[in-house]
Amino acid sequence: MELTHLKSFTTGLTLGIGGVAAALAGRRAVSNLKTSKGHPWKHRVLDLGSAFLQRKYPLEAMSTYLDGLHIYADDTGRQVHAAHFCIHLEHDLHQCVIFDRNAYDARLIGIEYIISEDRFRSLPEEEKELWHSHHYEIKSGILTAPGVPEIAEHAYFEDLVKTYGKTFHIWQYDVHDFPYGAPQLMMGFTEDGQVREELVRERDREVGVSTQRNRERREDIPMPEVAPGANSWETGTTVQPTLQETPVKR
Repeated sequence: MELTHLKSFTTGLTLGIGGVAAALAGRRAVSNLKTSKGHPWKHRVLDLGSAFLQRKYPLEAMSTYLDGLHIYADDTGRQVHAAHFCIHLEHDLHQCVIFDRNAYDARLIGIEYIISEDRFRSLPEEEKELWHSHHYEIKSGILTAPGVPEIAEHAYFEDLVKTYGKTFHIWQYDVHDFPYGAPQLMMGFTEDGQVREELVRERDREVGVSTQRNRERREDIPMPEVAPGANSWETGTTVQPTLQETPVKR
């Protein structure tokens, strides 16, 4: 299934999700209040009113939920759960917000852009260093779409397996209880033996999926050749944002 076909599929799904989201606003609002412990009562009232009266179009449009695991580009031993909520923005571009889990009180930890192979190959060489391939994440079963029928998920990943992602986490929740510091460049796994199996088991149990089962039913998806320049961390060096003082332009 090509990205253009996927856009029609996800657009229809988006409209359906948007309608459901509006219809369930009241129930969401009540659930949200349960996660607002310690907030002033007037903030809770505002949250309740907002749920009933305001449409959140960008959020409603994020109809695709993908669940995966990320590694820090400069420290592959640091591996974290990442729940993606995405919209197919253009024929060769997805954009996603990332949370630490799929829950009402989940922490917003980052963003990811997903592009086609053609667009990736057109990038400047220094830009390619920021991107990772999705070939292994999908073939291994690590990246999953919980709750989606197998036939639909399989068709979706047949296309996504050839894409590339650029991911930054703004909350290092594996070491901090607050979003300290500079954004961190993240990467994806590229071969067996890299991911911590206990993390996979924990994620599978939490989300209700089987990575091994995913892997088995994706065996027929062709393994693409990774375009040069992706997965820069595999070379032994990578880039990572740092904070530094700089003059202010006036």
